[in-house]
Amino acid sequence: MTSSLTRPHNADSLSAQLTGLAVAGPTFHTTVSPLDGQPIAQLPLADEAAVERAFNTARAAFESWSALHTRDRIAMILKFHDALLKRQAEILDLVQWENGKSRSNAMDEILDVALTCRYYAATAEDLLRPKRRRGAFPIVTVTEERMHPHGVIGVISPWNYPLTLAVSDFIPALIAGNTVVLKPDLQTSLTALWAINLLRESGVPEQVVQVVLGEGADVGPHIVARADYVMFTGSTRAGRIVAAQAAERLIGSSMELGGKNSLIVDKSVDLDFAAEIAARGAFANAGQLCIGTERIVVHQDVYDKFVTAFAAKVSNLKVGAAIGWGADLGTLTHPRQLATTQQHIADAVERGATIVVGGGPLPELSPLAFQPTVLADVPEDALACREETFGPVCSLYRWSNERDLVKFVNNTPYGLNAAIISKDLKFAYRLAPQLKVGTVNINEAFGSAYASIDAPMGGMGQSGLG
Repeated sequence: MTSSLTRPHNADSLSAQLTGLAVAGPTFHTTVSPLDGQPIAQLPLADEAAVERAFNTARAAFESWSALHTRDRIAMILKFHDALLKRQAEILDLVQWENGKSRSNAMDEILDVALTCRYYAATAEDLLRPKRRRGAFPIVTVTEERMHPHGVIGVISPWNYPLTLAVSDFIPALIAGNTVVLKPDLQTSLTALWAINLLRESGVPEQVVQVVLGEGADVGPHIVARADYVMFTGSTRAGRIVAAQAAERLIGSSMELGGKNSLIVDKSVDLDFAAEIAARGAFANAGQLCIGTERIVVHQDVYDKFVTAFAAKVSNLKVGAAIGWGADLGTLTHPRQLATTQQHIADAVERGATIVVGGGPLPELSPLAFQPTVLADVPEDALACREETFGPVCSLYRWSNERDLVKFVNNTPYGLNAAIISKDLKFAYRLAPQLKVGTVNINEAFGSAYASIDAPMGGMGQSGLG
């Protein structure tokens, strides 16, 4: 059953409590919920002086925090892990209220953060332990490699996965002895602040993680100008700016940026299985997922049958705009994502594409609710084929020749994620290395790469670095 709630029961007191955790500047910004357009919170915006205070506090805490034994830092992170799972209903409500996503997609974030905590708790001591290397003269000389924390890490996180991308990025940094200044997206700041409050309740000193709020263009440069290392997740456009500023200061950076990800359907597939994976890949988080599927390339021998199966699957997806279980996908988060979604559909149709499923908004549910949409016959010069939509829209294409398939998938400035659905594993393993992307999933859209926390994950081209 889906609840009719569009705000948590304790919304007002929760907002007041959490906004007080941010390092405040002189002005404020009011956020509204994508579920119903009603106000969420009045957030204190940081100016340069507030960012300076946050870094001074985090830098002063660095010496004592980094001096702790790794096991002591791990113990606090495990307390946070346990508290997160125990109080998951609170954060599920908050993520839905601020972001608009379905509860099942919000649950994915809790599982990701919990997995990240457990993984680094189990591996950090070994990862950080001094390592012997071959010396210039074996036996006579000894070479040892030691790991040192960077210092204060600047984390700039987006709105689409407000818990995962705010917290999972800095958990290993904290365990390694770094302190953090976090700037979450304004739209989903309460989610990040809730997590920071839980960290403090779990024993992490409040000086160790500082939070500043504001628009990225206003606050981001002040963070990069002071950080010892920068972790950024967001658009390619903003990523270029962050990378240039980090390079100017000769500090390291890690960035996950945009994507235009393809899912390849081979002729050997079970059509219902392929349709299920494609629907999950294209419409998780209402399409607002960097590694989500936006292009589905189907072998011509099974194209028509796949379209029928996929259209049936997508038509049965339930859109919801409330706090609670029951919906397959929620709303868009920002009006600008609604505008981009509509623009890409209109441009594709104008260029000759057809709408197979969906195609329009659902204002009776929410100002930002939109039908999951499938397009066919989309030309390669259409926006829906070339640019990241970041909404509940995917396009269908045919392939018959493997060489042309690889050329099509790689003909994009992005290179984040791809998927291959096939019973022929020899074909899949032969094809995967030819795709110029950071991760390739076989018989899954993105989940296998997303959950493989022991493996590096990143992008090629304009999809990021690090």
